[in-house]
Amino acid sequence: MGSNNAAELYERIQSNPEQTQSLFRQALQDPAGAMRSICALGDALGLPVKPEEVKAHLASLNDADTQQWLIKARGGL
Repeated sequence: MGSNNAAELYERIQSNPEQTQSLFRQALQDPAGAMRSICALGDALGLPVKPEEVKAHLASLNDADTQQWLIKARGGL
């Protein structure tokens, strides 16, 4: 269940450029806070996820944008 939620949540975040940029900026300043925000957004959208599920989903992706995210926000994600 969680991994499907993580994938759906990722798609929703990715489809909203403003939200994506906001989370990216937060991840640069406060990676752990960005993870909390992602999980809270999942709860609000009815797609509850745990940080481990988000990390596992991001690690499974093979696209340049996601890899940039991980490089920039490495500390907490």
